[in-house]
Amino acid sequence: MTQGDDCTAAAEDGSENDQQHLLILERSEKNTERNWKTVVSRRLRKHCSCTSNKAKSKLLAFVPILKWLPRYQLRDWLLGDVMSGLIVGILLVPQSIAYSLLASQDPIYGLYTSFFSSIIYALLGSSRHISVGIFGVLCLLVGQVVDRELALAGYLTESSVVSGNNSVAPLAGQGNDSYGVECDRSCYAITVGATLTFTAGVYQVLMGVFQIGFVSVYLSDSLLSGFATGASLTILTSQIKHLLGLKIPRPQGWFTLFKTWYSLLSNLGNTNICDLVTSLVCLLILIPTKELNDRFKSKLKAPIPFELFVVIIATVASHFGRFNVDYGSGVAGDIPTGFLPPQMPLWSLIPNVAVDAFSIAIVGFAITVSLSEMFAKKHGYKVDANQEMYAIGFCNILPSFFRCFTTSAALTKTLVKESTGCQTQVSGLVSALILLLVLLVIAPLFYSLQKCVLAVIIVVNLRGALRKFTDVPRMWRVNRGDASIWLITMATSALVNTELGLLVGVLVSAFCVLGRTQQARVLELGRAATREHYEDLSSYRGLQTHPGVAVFRYEAPIYYANQSLFKKSLYRCVGLDPVKEKTRRLKIKMKTSKPPEDVAGVTNMKPEEDEVAGKEDGRPAATVTLMLDQKPACRLHSLVIDCSAVLFLDTAGVNALKEVRKDYGELGLQVVLAQCNTSVLDALERGGYYPDQKGGDGGESRVIFFTIADAVRYVQNRSAPNGDLNSKC
Repeated sequence: MTQGDDCTAAAEDGSENDQQHLLILERSEKNTERNWKTVVSRRLRKHCSCTSNKAKSKLLAFVPILKWLPRYQLRDWLLGDVMSGLIVGILLVPQSIAYSLLASQDPIYGLYTSFFSSIIYALLGSSRHISVGIFGVLCLLVGQVVDRELALAGYLTESSVVSGNNSVAPLAGQGNDSYGVECDRSCYAITVGATLTFTAGVYQVLMGVFQIGFVSVYLSDSLLSGFATGASLTILTSQIKHLLGLKIPRPQGWFTLFKTWYSLLSNLGNTNICDLVTSLVCLLILIPTKELNDRFKSKLKAPIPFELFVVIIATVASHFGRFNVDYGSGVAGDIPTGFLPPQMPLWSLIPNVAVDAFSIAIVGFAITVSLSEMFAKKHGYKVDANQEMYAIGFCNILPSFFRCFTTSAALTKTLVKESTGCQTQVSGLVSALILLLVLLVIAPLFYSLQKCVLAVIIVVNLRGALRKFTDVPRMWRVNRGDASIWLITMATSALVNTELGLLVGVLVSAFCVLGRTQQARVLELGRAATREHYEDLSSYRGLQTHPGVAVFRYEAPIYYANQSLFKKSLYRCVGLDPVKEKTRRLKIKMKTSKPPEDVAGVTNMKPEEDEVAGKEDGRPAATVTLMLDQKPACRLHSLVIDCSAVLFLDTAGVNALKEVRKDYGELGLQVVLAQCNTSVLDALERGGYYPDQKGGDGGESRVIFFTIADAVRYVQNRSAPNGDLNSKC
């Protein structure tokens, strides 16, 4: 569309008048005078100075029990804490013995683990409700490492040990002078488990020292749920051999699920009938009774400890029925009373388990923090993620000297603890007293307890994780991305490798986030009829567009990974690719040897309606108005890009915007940005998006638009005196 001098003057007058009505905000000045020496010295004074108040505050923060115990409300809280502690302690006895089997340890070490972790977390933990102790997924990871190291050390398989050929090997020559005596298979197994636990605890404490508790936010609920469900399938498969009374070694490496099932089917003929019958009877008792507990938990003041009843009855039946002697049924064996003297980890073993310990540390911390934050939010208090890192780290480091294995928060016991009136971690101390009573007096009575009964307890407690499969259709309807993360993490953990499942889940989660920025597209916006509000034209009816001006929005940050997709989407939405347009014009110019203003029939333009105003090769240029194929009723002279959804720009993003403005500018289309946040404005400033003020535009290119309406009025008054609206449904 050609414009005369009068129109140009009117447009300039309108532009000057419109700038007086633009929303103008003044940026607050940043303190840029401080150099790095000032910043470093200030932080050193803040973190390295020591006063009595600061030392007291640090001590109370590191040992939270010193803060809340003096304020303990004896009358209101004691009864609930004692009741929940008693119930959880009773539940911990059979579960601690059972999960020792999963971790390839003797039963006494499971009781040690639950006892020490309950005390240490009560002292250092910031959550009032979670129960820290043995967790099935971590026991599985520990058991896999223990079996691997036993095989590498040359110890015989479990079947050989059970048959009586228990191997013995000296440890003095393996790099630890504290072991001067011979150590059998059981001794070396807990040595590996304790060393692994010590290393995982060191990782967790170091993460707390460096204040990186925020890593838990990268482990989404769908990732953790999928990982736990996949590990539950592996746990279920690993316990079937005990349900059937088979003596087969645990397979190592990848695809252990398939290897285990192959071994089970190959040895099915060796099933111990006594163990099979006992397993079926226990399953028929525990599954319905656990369901009754869940169904009537609102009416019951406390869950009925059916597991403990089953353990007692099964132990008595096995003892008087001589199941071990007459039928060859595997039993728990000798469980000593009291405590063994502390011992150091096997230092030479740390390089072998360092990688495994890191994955265990991440899983244990993530589960503990997620549970503590969930119950803190429910009951209206706050927890410190870094303090939780310290607490769970020392729950692993200190007990490792007393032959314990890895611990974390456990959902099932935490739910029981909360539902039975728990108010503080005094309940954890009460649970520790119950375990202490078992360790000092009752433990030897479990000698005849069958391993198949322990396996039944483990399997029954997997019901919650396995129920997640019924939620898959709902998850798919709610969010397909989260459902995909859950399915991939679960499948990898169960079918390939448990630790690999966690890594794959993290990578898939990251790629899903990146993929969402890759899928973002440019949307054309229209104005609401009654107010200056702009929304997507394809999503709402009755929106209006401005003649000659198109408004677009990109709903993602613009950075190196999606900057080319941003440009393609913008060109597609505008209906004109400036690069192809310039190439087309150049080819036609070379063929015809005519000036560009005489060339007709270029790409994305209708030849009979194309108007080119102005001249090139040194002559003054005017506005170029293009008729686009995709917009037959709209002559564009300006583009407004709404940057309200652009969170940040990197160098590639700034360059992409500069290229868009330059390429469209060469075709006569003005490009302006609106509603940029301060981060985007700073990135544009640093990236040289705004031209030098010494240029000939008088600083007009540096005008900042805080609303789309301001940007639209500005470009309308610069290009045309009218601002009528075209209706578009």
